[in-house]
Amino acid sequence: MNSFWRAIPALLLPVAALAQAPVARPEFEVASIKPSTPAGEDGLSVGIHVDGAQVRCIAFSLRDYIALAYGVKNYQISGPEWITADRYDISAKLPAGAAREQVRGMVATLLADRFQMKVRRETKELPVYALVVAKGGPKMKEAPQSAGADSAGAGRGSVDVTAGGSHGSSGANLGNGSSFTMGDNRFDAVKLTMPLFADMVARFADRPVVDTTELKGAYDFSLQFSPDDFRAIRIRAAISAGISLPPEAMRALDGASGDSLFAAVETLGLKLDARKAPLEMLVVDSISRTPSEN
Repeated sequence: MNSFWRAIPALLLPVAALAQAPVARPEFEVASIKPSTPAGEDGLSVGIHVDGAQVRCIAFSLRDYIALAYGVKNYQISGPEWITADRYDISAKLPAGAAREQVRGMVATLLADRFQMKVRRETKELPVYALVVAKGGPKMKEAPQSAGADSAGAGRGSVDVTAGGSHGSSGANLGNGSSFTMGDNRFDAVKLTMPLFADMVARFADRPVVDTTELKGAYDFSLQFSPDDFRAIRIRAAISAGISLPPEAMRALDGASGDSLFAAVETLGLKLDARKAPLEMLVVDSISRTPSEN
């Protein structure tokens, strides 16, 4: 079980730091791809760092790279199971004059050229949870916006988004002062937006979560779970990330009701509403497991 808990933090990282609209498909000046180092005793660290012309992604799965490149959530990607399990490091250099919002298009080009990936889009109506504001309104503390927090719009500043942890606790720095930690049956958030929160909940739930709150701020809040449900939350997140679990971990799901997830969300003045909704899906028609030479 220890290796399972050490691997959990990798799947908690939302690929959202470069959330600009994709532009024409540019290319990195140079890019190196190599398999990630397996998690060790100190846990598994995952992240993306963009500083000047240098881009480095650590321990992303191919599903994470696809989500980054095409601006979709992980649950919107349909493809071989191994695209979630296999992880790769990418080190790349931006061409002169390129802005950081172009990184997404460059990753898409890299996937097509080096992994021979071909994708298509289609729309399906699927069961979802809509994250909505409950009667009485939100009960969260809105975090003040710090000066320069919207520097992403300039496309020139550095981006540093990381997640990691070990021995049952984990956390992530999402940039611009936004972060979260998980441990001791708690989820603590600092300056978390509702789209990011919906992404988090989707990794713990049994269906996609769509943000329909229309809340535009960032919030500080904490959620408390029962021990059984907290354990189940982490197991469901591992399943979502494609991590192979031992039978005893899967059996732990039987003792969890899942009720405390819904109850915890309701303490924020929010609610998870079960419904069906059309979702755009990105279908991976073909992709190579081994990238072409650097």
